Amino acid sequence: MGDYDEDTAFLGQTGPYFWTTFFLLNTVFVSTGFNGLYIVFVGATPEHHCLIPDVNLTEEWTHAIIPFTIVDGEEVISQCSRYRLDVVRNLSAEGYIPGRNVNLTNLEQEGCLDGWNYSKEIYQSNIVTEWDLVCDDQWKVPFASSTLFVGYLFGSLISGYLSDRFGRKKVVFISLGAQCVSVLLQSFSRSWRMFCILFLFVGASQISIYISAFVLGTEVLSKTMRVLFTTLGAFLFYCIGYMTLPWIAYGIREWRTLLAVLSATAVVYIPLWWFIPESPRWLITQGRVEEAEAIVRDAARKNKVEAPTVIFKESEALSPSRTYSMLDVLKSKNIRCITLMCLVLWMAINIGYFGLSLNTSNLSGDPFMNCFLSATTEVPAYVVSTWLLRKCPRRALLSSFLTIGGGVLLLIQFIPDTLQYVALALEMTGKFGFTMAFSIVYIYTAEIYPTVLRNVGMGMCSSAARIGSITAPYVIYLGTYNKVLPYILMGSLTIASSVVNFFLPETFNRDLPETVEQMQECQGLCNGPKKRKYVENEGRKNPPIQHEAKSDIQTLTP
Repeated sequence: MGDYDEDTAFLGQTGPYFWTTFFLLNTVFVSTGFNGLYIVFVGATPEHHCLIPDVNLTEEWTHAIIPFTIVDGEEVISQCSRYRLDVVRNLSAEGYIPGRNVNLTNLEQEGCLDGWNYSKEIYQSNIVTEWDLVCDDQWKVPFASSTLFVGYLFGSLISGYLSDRFGRKKVVFISLGAQCVSVLLQSFSRSWRMFCILFLFVGASQISIYISAFVLGTEVLSKTMRVLFTTLGAFLFYCIGYMTLPWIAYGIREWRTLLAVLSATAVVYIPLWWFIPESPRWLITQGRVEEAEAIVRDAARKNKVEAPTVIFKESEALSPSRTYSMLDVLKSKNIRCITLMCLVLWMAINIGYFGLSLNTSNLSGDPFMNCFLSATTEVPAYVVSTWLLRKCPRRALLSSFLTIGGGVLLLIQFIPDTLQYVALALEMTGKFGFTMAFSIVYIYTAEIYPTVLRNVGMGMCSSAARIGSITAPYVIYLGTYNKVLPYILMGSLTIASSVVNFFLPETFNRDLPETVEQMQECQGLCNGPKKRKYVENEGRKNPPIQHEAKSDIQTLTP
């Protein structure tokens, strides 16, 4: 096959066909935004205490039966224990008054044997209140969150194969249907186990939507539109869905209804089947040249340009090339060093990003507004990072925002409880830093690896990212023991990763390495003094590295 961009150059770089396809494909990412983090509300833990059955207690004993405990230096009502009901009932019947005739500290305590009483000030119901996922069972909430990210891991592993085998368009719409059915079935869950199993399918289908739609966009759109699509379009439309979620949850406080409504939104994507084309590039690789030409001729008609008689030239013989695997990453000490540092970076960034995203319901203030602010901070982060990537060295840029993100998290523990808005502002600043680092690390890593190892390297880093996101809910769970523990852990890990980043080679204004030998010659502290500096081709102006890297890696996912 000849060069596809050259063969379709007559279509131009913009036009009605490209703009229509651009917006229709981007709308798909909206669904991944509001279906990805509804566990923030569905799994939130409201105020609760032991349920006290009606056993004719006096008013004084009804209020006194719940003991006080010290949490983070403050005296609060116990959420997991009460004074023994039979003892309190006898004391009440005999006319004793708590605190006056009876020293409460001497009374024996017991667990919440009759269940819990939950506050309905914010949530009418969710999985925590329905299945009592508190106290000894509170670990089940972060476990449920992790099943979504385990689904991400499985989905990212199989979606590439499926889209290569059956086509990008089919996988996008099948995944949309699978996500719709999974979320709908989840709304009918009869148990926590059923909820977790279905959440696994939600995660797998959701990441499959993102990957397949991302690949389809990079292959269908022109070079100019592809740049806009991969740098801003997909991320910003994801943010639109993310920002929409808290307002939907604000209007629907009952979790089953919320999930049913979210699943129903997939109906709006059905008509898009007749407007979004299959990838002509993929069709050509499958030998379906006539179908590919039909799509390109339809694009020419919509763009009001004349297509040539023969669009795609005859296939050119390609010399067989060596295939590379993860074993090749392990053979070279330099590549092992770089890969290990990249894995640390990706894990740390994903723990911080998803940790802060999942923590919005635990912040002071309105959880819906906190979630909206958390989503809103991502919009300027993506815009600014796209601009900075054109101007600044990657190594210093990434380390700067990792330091910002981790530094403000370490500062939060020193903010007094009376300055809640200051703590909230610092957390949003941290989210901004992590989002910046999130978008930069994709491009940076793609530029580090040579073409022959780029897919392998990015695949390993993506797996590390999934491990980080699976870990994130448990990092937030540490807040049940001490509210500053998650911030200390995320902040320390991020600062450490920013130091590790300084040992990676710089890629700004350098040609993308094509071979393993060129990667080993790239400048970097980990390469050692005997490594030669990778020299750019003289007199040739480099294209925007971030765009080239993104087009090479078609399976990047957030």
